[in-house]
Amino acid sequence: MKRTCNLGLAAFLLAALPASAQTVKIGGDIQLWYTQMLDSNLRYNSAAPGGYYNLRSEFKENTFSVRRSEIKLSGSAAEGVDYEVMFDPSISTGTSNPIILQDAFVTWKPFAGLDVKAGQFKNLQTYEGVTSSTELLFAERSQLGRMFGDKRDRGLALGFSYGDPKGFAGKVTAAVFNGMNDATSGKTNDTNAQKDVVLRVDFSLGQTHKFGAYTLQGGTDVADKGNPPATIAANPGGAWPTQAAIYDNKDKTTNLGAFYAYQDGTWTLTAEYMTGLLGRRFATLAATAPAVKREHLDQKFTGYYVTGGYTSGHHSILARYDLMNLNSGDDWYTATNPYTTNVATGLPTGADYSPKYTEVTVGYTYAWIPEKVKAANLKVNYIARSKNFLRPFGTETGEQGGNTVVAALLVAF
Repeated sequence: MKRTCNLGLAAFLLAALPASAQTVKIGGDIQLWYTQMLDSNLRYNSAAPGGYYNLRSEFKENTFSVRRSEIKLSGSAAEGVDYEVMFDPSISTGTSNPIILQDAFVTWKPFAGLDVKAGQFKNLQTYEGVTSSTELLFAERSQLGRMFGDKRDRGLALGFSYGDPKGFAGKVTAAVFNGMNDATSGKTNDTNAQKDVVLRVDFSLGQTHKFGAYTLQGGTDVADKGNPPATIAANPGGAWPTQAAIYDNKDKTTNLGAFYAYQDGTWTLTAEYMTGLLGRRFATLAATAPAVKREHLDQKFTGYYVTGGYTSGHHSILARYDLMNLNSGDDWYTATNPYTTNVATGLPTGADYSPKYTEVTVGYTYAWIPEKVKAANLKVNYIARSKNFLRPFGTETGEQGGNTVVAALLVAF
């Protein structure tokens, strides 16, 4: 009811504006999913130790769902000053995602090539992270895209564009963000003095080739008031470093990635690689209770995906191979491998819960308007996952998993 009233009030105020001020552009999209489990483990089995695998709730049941209902308002407040607001009433709000507001930013273009962007928006990580959800090739993003790229934050970005859009062109962006996207989806103010620093370069060659690279350097999102920071709790356990070393590490968080994309209207090829430190995304520091959510202070991740596709008229066939290793350095403090042995006894568990996951996605897309695919399309995807992200259930033994078929209907307006 509260959301309905707020939307109604917004519509009333917009209608009440003088005609000269009603230059607001209204757009958005509706994305509907139906997910079909091919293995009941997705419903019954709990997550494997560590909880590393990113699995949306929609894949844990056979269900119709409203995946997105995005509404976007944009316009120009003055010459060279643009704004955009986007919200999604389908979002279930809570501690980790407190409001339905997605984007709210102002862009100032003082002269050709330079732009200054301030507000709440995507934090410029991964190729899919700066791609509209209406232009995704599959119903679901890659593991890199959904774990590291599909995140917003509050901050400031300075961009400089150059070159010929029909030939070779580029853009260099430097940004600073609160670093709250792993705590509150980036939708609250900062809780400490540290900030995320982001650098990104994007290049294009004509309309078919895109490539670039990006990095992020950040740290803990936990409040560090006090001397020492008494509000930060940590439970090192076993042979972990000292509390002082854990405090000093401050859950250092990094990304470093590169991508290439080719699309000519018929053939599609995209590839992306990314590595970094897990840091606060699997934190050793917490505000209220002891927590250790990874096996090493400097635990690294490595991921990549490759996508290929062919389009003819209304129809597209695509396939993606996607790998994510969330401990690519095989680093841990325990005497034995914590993913294959009982740490207390040192005996094998009979299962391998190493946080290394693969997904193979095969998809078909029907576009009602071939020259404008995002206007209206239907995607049907089969997702085959490696079987090591769920615990055994009942009489099952060993690591478990499950596959999914998802149908996604998109309409953009």
